[in-house]
This record gives sequence, C-alpha cells and structure tokens, in this order.
Amino acid sequence: MPAFEEIVQRESGLKQQLSAGQMTMIAIGGAVGTGLFLGSGFAIGFAGPSVLISYAVGALISLLLMGCLAEMTVAHPTSGSFGAYAEHYIAPVAGFLVRYAYWAAVVLAVGTEVTAIGLYMGYWFPEVPRWTWVVLFSALLIGVNMMSVKAFGAVEYSFSLVKIIAIVAFILIGAWVVFGTRPAGVGFANYVNNGGFFPNGPWGTWVGVIIAIFSYLSIEMIAVAAGEARDPQRAITSAFRSTMVRLVVFYLATIALMLAIVPWATAGKQGSPFVKVMEIIGIPGAASVINFVVLVAALSAMNSQLYITTRMMFSLSRAGHAPAVLGRVNARGVPLPALLLSCLGIAVATLFNIVNPEQSFMLMMAVSMFGAMFTWFMIFVTHLFFRTRRARQGAAPLTFRMWGFPWLTLLGAALMLAALVSTLFTDVFRLTLLTGVPFLLLLAAAYALWYRKPAAATPAAASAKA
Repeated sequence: MPAFEEIVQRESGLKQQLSAGQMTMIAIGGAVGTGLFLGSGFAIGFAGPSVLISYAVGALISLLLMGCLAEMTVAHPTSGSFGAYAEHYIAPVAGFLVRYAYWAAVVLAVGTEVTAIGLYMGYWFPEVPRWTWVVLFSALLIGVNMMSVKAFGAVEYSFSLVKIIAIVAFILIGAWVVFGTRPAGVGFANYVNNGGFFPNGPWGTWVGVIIAIFSYLSIEMIAVAAGEARDPQRAITSAFRSTMVRLVVFYLATIALMLAIVPWATAGKQGSPFVKVMEIIGIPGAASVINFVVLVAALSAMNSQLYITTRMMFSLSRAGHAPAVLGRVNARGVPLPALLLSCLGIAVATLFNIVNPEQSFMLMMAVSMFGAMFTWFMIFVTHLFFRTRRARQGAAPLTFRMWGFPWLTLLGAALMLAALVSTLFTDVFRLTLLTGVPFLLLLAAAYALWYRKPAAATPAAASAKA
C-alpha cells in the first residue's frame, strides 16, 4: 500500500489556482441546483409538508459527512480525495470502487442537470424539442471546462452568486408575503391542509429524505477541489464551514416559505415549485426571472459536476485504474481526455430526452443516485479507518477534528445505509439498487481481472502532458 505522499505526487500536474471563495461557490454550485429548484417539488409530492423534516434529516447527514470529510481533507488535500483516502486507509480495491462509482454517479448527474435545463427552457419555448437545449448548453459548458481551472472557478463563482442573490431575494419576498401582506390562501395553515402535516405517513417523509440526500449531493466537491486550491488547509476549513451554514439556511428557509405560499399538492407537481410561487404572488415578470435563476442553477451544477468527474477520472488514471491517456493534462493544467470521457452523461440524457422526455428527469435521478450514495456511505467508513490507524500509529494531532467520534460517524453511516436500502422499496427509485449493485459487482470483477499496480503506472502518468 503506497504512502499517502506517493498518491499526492502521482496526482501532480494540476494548477493550484482556486481561492477559498471560489471553493465555497463550487460546493454551493453543485449542491444548490436542480436538487433544490426542481427536486424539492418531487420531495414535496412524496412527503407533503413533512418534507421539512426530510430536508432537516438530509442536512444532518450532510453535516456529519462534511465533518468527516473536512478532517481527512485538511490532513491530505488532493484531487483524488475520498477515493484516495479509501485506497490508503482501507484497501486499494476500496479506492477503485469509490472512485468509479462516484465518477459514474456524477457523470449521470450531469445528465439530470442538463435534462432539467431542457425543462426550464420549455417554459419559454415549449415548441422546441428538449434535446436541442441539451446539446446547446452542453457545448457551452464543455468549452468553459476546456479553458482552465481559473476560468472554471470564475464562471462558477458568477453562477453561484446569481443563485445566492436570487435565493436571498426569494426568502425576503416570501417572508414579506407570508408575514406581511398575507393574501387569501397563503399562510402556515397550508402545512396541515390537504391531509395534514404527514399526508403520506412516515414512509412518505423517509422517501423525502432520499430526495433530500440527492439534493445535497455535490457538497463533497470541495474535497476534490482541494487539490487545486492555492492555500488548501485554510481554504478547505473556511469553505466547509460556510457552505454548510448557507446550505441549511437556503434549503430549509426556502422550502418552509414555499409550503406556506403554495399548497403542497400543487408544489409537488411537474415543474419548479419556485416558479409556481412567483406565479401565485403575481409580481409582473417574476416567474420568468425565477425560471432564469433555476436555469442558471442547473448550468452551475452541471458546470461543477463536469469539473469534478474530470478530476476523478484523472485520479483513476494516475492510480493505474484507467488508460494512461486520461491522466494527461494540457499546458493549462486541464485533463482534457478525462473531460471528454466524462461527457457520457450528456449523451445518455440526450437519448432519454429523445425517447421519453416526460420521464427523463426521474430516470436520470434514479440511475445516478447509487454511486453518490455509496460514496457517502464509504466516506463515513473511511473516516473510521482513518481515525483508527492514526490512533494506532500515534500520528500528530489533527488541526481540524470531527466532533463526537466515533458515534456520529457511525450514525452517519447507518443513516446512509438505511437510505440506500430504502430505494429498493420505492417504485420511482427501484432502479437505483437494481442498476447500482450489478455495476458495483462488475467493477469488483474488473478490478480482480485487470488491476495494475499503482507503482507501475505512476512514473509514466506523473510526467504525462498533452
């Protein structure tokens, strides 16, 4: 098993150009996207007003995950991130499975974002086929990611700033309507109308947790971006803390106000519930403005996900687990071959939008969730191994420590495992395990048959340049 310094060395070649502010925006860009602006509507459809509990539980899991991940990332900032940690602290096969499962999940998540883009553009141009928008906006963002990590960071910062301003404005307008003008049909009575706070029972609330986890997915991107941060330790600590506070406030405050304005049965139907809120409030042009914001949100999340899948495939190649060409970087520090391969999700989304446009978003969500949920579960498991080995070896004290170890780490792992198993008993998410488990078994078989020693691949990969 290689020393961790060897893993860091083999993943060299990327440019360290991201600031702490840009890293925070990258995490917000990934996590505040379709999951909030569109996915929250699906969660409301399952849970009703109790979706607030669903998102609170999702926020708790996310908080525990970020604590574990921050501790490991401050100790070992590298683009391989949780895949590299699993490789070093559990076993090489664990790193292989985590990296590939996560890469596949985010590649398909790119497809969910670009599918949502088609839905949003349909608000203005219902007669234009959705796949047209998929192709057009995909080409735009692939171009951004081909330029440099500095260009990516600048674009993502701008995208995320638009979202933050819009969400703050939404909270202020929503609060003014709910607590100030209070028009007919608006108020917290909507929490108990139409079947009460738990219209679909505890199971509906728990299914809402699954969608909430999907909504929070991508906060882990900060850890991957650490390999390209200018001052990794300071940037990571600052970004982790500020991101969690913002995400919890954004998600819980916006959904709480949304449910007070729009009856949950209406909010849970197709389309963004945020647009429905503005239609009900009746501010001229507000619905179109919000539709623009949710479009930017999807573009932002897709931009972040293209970045992250590229770095994960780069890490796989440098570990000797993918063709060496995928570990090459050009003169601007961009792993271009890995980026092009990571566009596969766009192709899948385009196909789904041509064959079954009405169900394309839910299909993409279901098949993309397994790898990300498996990765979150493995981050908790890796943290247990990380702490155990450091204690056994008498390692230096950590500069950032996860609180409540090991009990909160175990709680996070148990909640993630329960959510993952629950997908099998939910019709809309049954494909998550039915496609994910065979894929994981296929990865394990591939590892057993074709695994190449990292040391054999590292020298060539480390010097590879496009």
